[in-house]
Amino acid sequence: MKMVSRPFRPSVLAFLLIASIASFAEGTRTWEQSKFEELSKGTAKGIAIRSNGGLELAPAFKTVATTPSTYVWSVAADRDGAIYAATGAPGRVYRISADGKSTAIFEPQELQVQSLLMTKAGVLLAATNPDGKIYRIERNTGASVAGKSEYSASIFFDPKTKYIWNMLLDDAGNLFVASGDQGEIFKITPKGDHSVFFKSDEAHIRVLAWDRQGNLIAGSDGSGLIYRISPAGDGFVLYSAPKKEITALAVDSAGNIFAAGIGEKRPGGLPLLAPPLSPVPPPSAQPATGQGQPGLVISNAPASSSPMTVIPLPGVGAPGGSEIYRISADGTPTRFWTSREDLIYALAFDSRQRLLAGTGNRGHIYAITGEDEYSDLVKAGASQITCFAAAPGGGLLASSSNLGKVFLLASTPEAEGSYESDVLDARIFSRWGRADLRSTGNVELFIRSGNVDNPDRNWSPWQKIDQAKGAEISAPPARFIQWKAILHAGAVTPRVESVTVNYLPRNVAPDFDDVTVQAGIRYQSLPKVTMPDTPNTSSGTPQPRFDIPPPLLRDRDGIGVKWAVHDDNDDQMVYSLYYRGEGESRWLLLKDNISDKFYSFDAALLPDGAYKVKVVASDAPSHSPEQALTAEKESARFEDDTTAPQISGLAAAMEGNRLHVSFQATDNFSPIKRAEYSIDAADWQFIEPVGQLSDSKAESYDFFVPVQPPAGALTKSAEAEHIVVVRVYDRYDNMNSAKAVVRGR
Repeated sequence: MKMVSRPFRPSVLAFLLIASIASFAEGTRTWEQSKFEELSKGTAKGIAIRSNGGLELAPAFKTVATTPSTYVWSVAADRDGAIYAATGAPGRVYRISADGKSTAIFEPQELQVQSLLMTKAGVLLAATNPDGKIYRIERNTGASVAGKSEYSASIFFDPKTKYIWNMLLDDAGNLFVASGDQGEIFKITPKGDHSVFFKSDEAHIRVLAWDRQGNLIAGSDGSGLIYRISPAGDGFVLYSAPKKEITALAVDSAGNIFAAGIGEKRPGGLPLLAPPLSPVPPPSAQPATGQGQPGLVISNAPASSSPMTVIPLPGVGAPGGSEIYRISADGTPTRFWTSREDLIYALAFDSRQRLLAGTGNRGHIYAITGEDEYSDLVKAGASQITCFAAAPGGGLLASSSNLGKVFLLASTPEAEGSYESDVLDARIFSRWGRADLRSTGNVELFIRSGNVDNPDRNWSPWQKIDQAKGAEISAPPARFIQWKAILHAGAVTPRVESVTVNYLPRNVAPDFDDVTVQAGIRYQSLPKVTMPDTPNTSSGTPQPRFDIPPPLLRDRDGIGVKWAVHDDNDDQMVYSLYYRGEGESRWLLLKDNISDKFYSFDAALLPDGAYKVKVVASDAPSHSPEQALTAEKESARFEDDTTAPQISGLAAAMEGNRLHVSFQATDNFSPIKRAEYSIDAADWQFIEPVGQLSDSKAESYDFFVPVQPPAGALTKSAEAEHIVVVRVYDRYDNMNSAKAVVRGR
């Protein structure tokens, strides 16, 4: 009797998995790189990577100074071209000379200097944290220590608040100070009068900027609010950002406000606070008489009142990436740019009026040209780009943390830039063909190859590709390959749109893992999905294919064969199935041109006996006949038995009150497994053969069964008629039965 299960209906997931299978790789393959996701895996030096694909020269970028501090939070420059850096760990203000030498000119009692501002009069203002104060730093004109510059510092403003985050001057010389943890903005007039200009319900006002109408724009930490504050101090929330902290602001010439937000808000509007920095012990108190570090005189700098302080660093630990919002002149907000990986710490406009974003924690500077359109300009040698400021002589200064450095981002591009691609693993020893370069301007292309994944381990030297002479790759055949482009500035702006490498992997034969045969099942074929012919991918190697296990049905009259085989070339394969009986020498074809990795057939096609099957795999569909290769694998021995045992000599007779039954059972291939009997349609009862062991192809059975007359019967048991039925199974559960009638006397 056949066992039938419910028909298999492929799920949507099965169709999607089938549809995700890349088309088979046949012949020449191509490795094309043009997309941002592909190019960002390479190494760029003086090269910008565009979000819509391609390479171009980046603005010139160089290190101006490396400070002894871990963090540089703010930079400013004076009219003489000197650069000043506000730092933390340790908290200092450094003066950086034209030759890049850093000299500490201010060492506050507070743990870090958060913000710097150079007034029109050439006075440097420095804001510190925690227990923030604003110091006035001036260069002394009197006598100083021989060979040393001497600066003096005095408290300019003490707001009696915990943090000072940002400072901004208006045209009249009024100073505006963003503070926390009371969320206040202070105003200090040129005469020194101070007042609370604006009080928010946020914990921190983080950043300030001016719009084109003279209103103060402020960004908060807590609910991510962007305020517009009139000259009279009246505040209006322009936008409540999806992020909790506004870290930077910039306003373009058209009046559009750009704001950077980081950190996730908690449900219900509660902010998700970043973890604070570990406590740092304050520096030793310095005497106010100028006996501290040479070249540094601090006036009215009281010692810290707390022996241990926790400093919250802007943006540290913020989850969820960052976003830039644009608020148009009419007040309409839109999400302008999003990054899941980068945290934005600074915004500014370059000389081309492109919005620049300084980010962490990978130290990238992006030029954002439109909604989600950008160029990855620079990867700095530090973790975070924390500030932008106008540089003396043009360009922008950029500060960084981890390490504390100051960089110069020029307004002109590099004269030359180079880009080294990611390494292609062809997975198989391959011959290289042509290298196609789509570019403009003066661009050189180079190729090298090797047989280890690290190009520094004895690869071939870089070899230039001559595009005018066929662009043939002369690098030796190998498994790995890499390309390099060098862009030279010229009358025509150099750009690389794409690079395509053509190659031919050496064909290798398919490789079998296993061949299994199982009796009593059938495999069901999955629906075929026709996919477009896309033999290659941008990665250069075919995408991995997924073999979905075929559904199976229990069917005692079926035999299922399944095999596991792979091809390192990812070629399309076709299979042939052969069988051979035990003791025979010739393989007989059972089925050819099989595209699946399984096959089912009726067990009755083969006479009872022991067999092996052999599967031959060929990659002929992917190669010309002379290049096609095959592999084969035999299964383990299996037995096919579809014939039921035979019952002979069945005899039954009454002997007193007992029924005597005897018969013989034989099978032409497998041993008898078991036998059973039933008297007068009663339950089946197991019986043992003569000798008790059932391990032979022929077994004899001889047994007695007591027979009792039914209750209330008028006749004796010996006089009643009885029906005796026996059935016998072989080892493969083939069954036969026979019946005998015992007539009553």
